[in-house]
Amino acid sequence: MEDFAYNIVYAVNDDFCEIMGVSIASLLENNSEILKNLRITVLSSDITDENKKKIEQIFIRFGAVIPRWIDATNTETRLKYRVTLDRGSVSQYSRLFIDRIFDDSVSRVLYLDADTVIENSIKELWNLDLEDNTIGALKDAFSKYYRKNVGLEENDIMFNSGVMLIDVKKWRERNVEKRLLDFIADHRGYIQQGDQGVLNGVLSKETYPLTPRYNLISAFSMFSYKQMILYRKPVACYSENEVNAAVKDPVIIHYTSNFFSDRPWYEGCNTKYAKKWVEYRNLTPWKNNKLRSPNKSLLSRIYNVLPDTVGLRCASIFQAYLRPLKNRFIILIRGF
Repeated sequence: MEDFAYNIVYAVNDDFCEIMGVSIASLLENNSEILKNLRITVLSSDITDENKKKIEQIFIRFGAVIPRWIDATNTETRLKYRVTLDRGSVSQYSRLFIDRIFDDSVSRVLYLDADTVIENSIKELWNLDLEDNTIGALKDAFSKYYRKNVGLEENDIMFNSGVMLIDVKKWRERNVEKRLLDFIADHRGYIQQGDQGVLNGVLSKETYPLTPRYNLISAFSMFSYKQMILYRKPVACYSENEVNAAVKDPVIIHYTSNFFSDRPWYEGCNTKYAKKWVEYRNLTPWKNNKLRSPNKSLLSRIYNVLPDTVGLRCASIFQAYLRPLKNRFIILIRGF
């Protein structure tokens, strides 16, 4: 394998290819000083040749190294179980096999979800000291009820896996892949939050908490700090100053899903940073395509007709209590 200082990984299917293209365009646009030393690897599930060519046009535009495509269509066979898909497709599980993708010369990789934009240089993030941890990731704003469903204690870190700085050497040394597959087998494929739940169940105690500047999720950018606490009821959350600093100057914006608003690839999205996503889309071959039709859920429509505080309290009951308790009930019924 050629020697690249910065190895970036995405895992997508064809439906999310355009969205990944926007993320890649933002990464290349804001990291011109490292382009020649940057290699992007895409774990591809059924991406068409047409869409691959469109992605490669982005690299040609910026004079960057053409991405490496890895066929991940056999991921479910490797898992040996029909697994839970919290959101997205089974392609997300392909990142559990990250150590197979790189040889021993690669010691560190940065995994990025497709629904991110990179607003600044990644060099500072890349050079972080992970303090003997296997990964660096964001402490997500989940209530205590989510933790028990993946075998965690109340105060354990529960992280968002959309941005992960991975020490591949430690991943191998600590036999992480086998532990992940064992976790899936122990739960017979049913895991709260799908692949993210698997990663949390295995790596929570081996995670260095990243500042929210490196993974600014929608829960942090859509609401005031007080509203976010009311809505998510998180355990061991970041301070208000940390969150506000991230909102003012993010390095990576993560357009995580929620039922308050559609994401920026849908028509009519007016959430914070939606225009930013469209600006980066204009750097891609998809710039003249129509945005997708709105996809608002029933909960979203109900929330939008309620007073703000009432809507947040109702949403909180679902997000902080009912959703994890539903998963807990299913786990108990299944007998594990």
